[in-house]
Amino acid sequence: MAIGVLRLHLHLPGCSSLKEKRGRLQPLMNKLRREFNLSVAEVDHQDVWRSAGIACALVSNDRRHLDSSLQRVAQWLEANWPDVEMVDDEIEII
Repeated sequence: MAIGVLRLHLHLPGCSSLKEKRGRLQPLMNKLRREFNLSVAEVDHQDVWRSAGIACALVSNDRRHLDSSLQRVAQWLEANWPDVEMVDDEIEII
């Protein structure tokens, strides 16, 4: 068994409050859950208006599958969510 974690550091230009930040992140996290069947949570920069740290987690018995699936998540985010800028992404497989 292997666990894959994708950590995303996001920039949310134009956010002027934590409420607005939550309003922009919540639909994104819900879409990631539905589209890729993974666990998603905001894990960092929770008190910063224009930054967010998101973690996505998957469990599988194949490390290559985890790596390719998590890479697709990052690519999908860049291609389909234009109001969020990805500053950094990191995949860790345990």
